[in-house]
Parts: sequence; structure tokens; C-alpha cells
Amino acid sequence: MTSHHVRPIGPHALKELRATDDAGLPCVPFADPEGGAPLRCCLRRSETGERIALVSYAPLRRWAAETGARPGAYDEQGPVFVHAEECAGPDLVGHPFARPGVLRVLRRYSAEGHILGGRLLEIPDQPEAALDEALDEAFADSSVALVHIRAVEHGCYLYEVHHP
Repeated sequence: MTSHHVRPIGPHALKELRATDDAGLPCVPFADPEGGAPLRCCLRRSETGERIALVSYAPLRRWAAETGARPGAYDEQGPVFVHAEECAGPDLVGHPFARPGVLRVLRRYSAEGHILGGRLLEIPDQPEAALDEALDEAFADSSVALVHIRAVEHGCYLYEVHHP
């Protein structure tokens, strides 16, 4: 079991994103025709026919607004899938979207919101242990305030991790 705090997109941000996303565009819900979209609201994959939306999300900007950080040029936004309506949130133990063979980037950020580096990780047969080890390594540097887990294929933000 992970010793790190895995965070989905928070309820307040989700409410805003379901109206207008971080690019200023309206949310356009649709029924997922195939399922399998990585939902950042509840940290699970969508099911066929679920109503979801693809919205633009600025995770570092949102975190900076909560903490007073000033990420400057490190602020970025990108596409994320969320449920079109409010959901129950995550019901998970461990790390979401961690199946053996996929590639993930663990991007480290300082308390100011600046990138401190990253690590490429191919998820092995023991995903929980490997991710916890990589996160322990990241948080061993006391200047690391948070870590974003991202998909390599598209560079998409998956979730945020804090040290307990």
C-alpha cells in the first residue's frame, strides 16, 4: 500500500471545470463510446456509455492558487477526462492507472512551483512497490513539494502526489 497521498482533481476545481475549463472553454459532455478513459476525478477508467468530458486543466496553476506558489513559465495546461457530473471521487488503495508495461514520468516540483526534474518509469509487474520506491526517491530531496504522475504517450497529467 502506498505511503504517499495520491490526489485526484479536487471537488471545487471539478465544479469549475464542468462549467468552464482552464482554457476558458465550456465543458462539452458526451457518452464514452468505448470506455477506458482515465478519469482524473475518481482515478479510475471510464466505462462504456458513461457521461464524461475532456477539459483543459492547469494542475500547477490550481495548486499555486492554494499555496501561494508562483510557477511562472512552468504553468501549463492540458487535456484531462472527468465525469460530466459530480461523482463519488476515488475509492482506491495504491496508485491508479499503474498496469505493468506502461511508461510514466514522475515530475518533481518545488514549493515555488518550479520543475526540479523528473524520472521515467516503466511500470513493472509489481507496480505499487516500484511507484512507492520512485516517490520515496523523489521526496528524499527536501526541496520537492509535490510530484505529478504523467503518461508518456501524450504527456498528460494523471494525478498529483504529496508526501504524508
